Amino acid sequence: MPISAQTAHFDSKRPLSRWTRAHVAGILQRPLPEAPVIMAADAKPLLPGEDLWDLWPLQNPDGSVADIAGGELWMVLSAPRLADPAMRHDIARTRLLHRVGQQWRDCGLLFPDDLNPGTREWSGSARYNSSDGQVTAYFTATGRRGEPGQSFEQRLFQTNGHLDLSGPLPAISNWSVASPIAVNDGGFYVDLRVEQGVPGNIKGFRDPYWFCDPADGHAYILFTGSQAGSGSSHNGVVGLAVAHSAMGEDGFRLLPPIITADGVCNEMERPHLVLKDGLYYLFWSSQNSVFAPDGPKGPSGLYGMVAPALPGPYEPLNGSGLVIANPAAEPRQAYCWQVLDTLEVVSFVDHWGLQGRDMFAEPRLQRDQFGGTIAPVLKIAIDGTTTCLLGLA
Repeated sequence: MPISAQTAHFDSKRPLSRWTRAHVAGILQRPLPEAPVIMAADAKPLLPGEDLWDLWPLQNPDGSVADIAGGELWMVLSAPRLADPAMRHDIARTRLLHRVGQQWRDCGLLFPDDLNPGTREWSGSARYNSSDGQVTAYFTATGRRGEPGQSFEQRLFQTNGHLDLSGPLPAISNWSVASPIAVNDGGFYVDLRVEQGVPGNIKGFRDPYWFCDPADGHAYILFTGSQAGSGSSHNGVVGLAVAHSAMGEDGFRLLPPIITADGVCNEMERPHLVLKDGLYYLFWSSQNSVFAPDGPKGPSGLYGMVAPALPGPYEPLNGSGLVIANPAAEPRQAYCWQVLDTLEVVSFVDHWGLQGRDMFAEPRLQRDQFGGTIAPVLKIAIDGTTTCLLGLA
């Protein structure tokens, strides 16, 4: 089905919602919604010998988590435990986990070795069609297969596989050849063939999140982007693309960003949407280190804005955008939060238990205190433009 006239408003010069310095400055005007401190029992490796970080569930088209074999299927970035965990990004692969209650079982690598056209796999999302058992995975291919060295170029791809429940563990097999979701021509978003940034502050064209808007029945992709033509070194945006056909089988067309943090923050990572009471709640993660050095800084945490419709206009939740903060006592303890339709919030254990120590001054802490596992699940409540952190789920 071709794009309907209902989506035409995305082609007009719609107002661009902004996350501003004034919003960020407002964070300190109220108590921080601090997550509980992660303890040693929370940071035990789930898979000995493997670091795990960004994770996302297999979701139904309406955004709910799919019920698979009495549990849930989750994708998670993984790498063998290296002496320097920061190097995990250079060898990242996606694993498949089966969660039943509080138990997680490893189902192995998600994709065969020759599927990714890049040199490593970064974050994405996945959708399930229960009528035919088809799984569509949306992922970031970073670098290019066969390139000399390791670039930070990021491209968005999708592939279809089939859910197989015939064995002792769920599996997804018969993946199709990965096809581009949308090609970045540098018009709306920084062309990463030209400008890639530096580790810890790189430019973005990654983290595709598939969303079907009930308002028009069409699929969209949200992603982490960088605003083209910006005069700031900190030009993070939430990017948007619309499907050529209803569900996106034939790829997507890039649209202007939906939210910009130009001049405020370099990375608005892992953007995703939750619908509640007819409102669109858009969440993302940002680290303290990626805020503009000449402006106000927020803590490493989960941020969000809300709008009456997908195009916006969006206003920051709680007046500032901050939804969950790492505690001041452990400002690096967790990262990459995803809010589920149940308002549970998942993340991974980052550098926990530092107790005020500087891991750059004491390099051994970078390995010793990196969790590389799934963090305790949190729960939030939402009421219009405000949220409340309830604590552990």
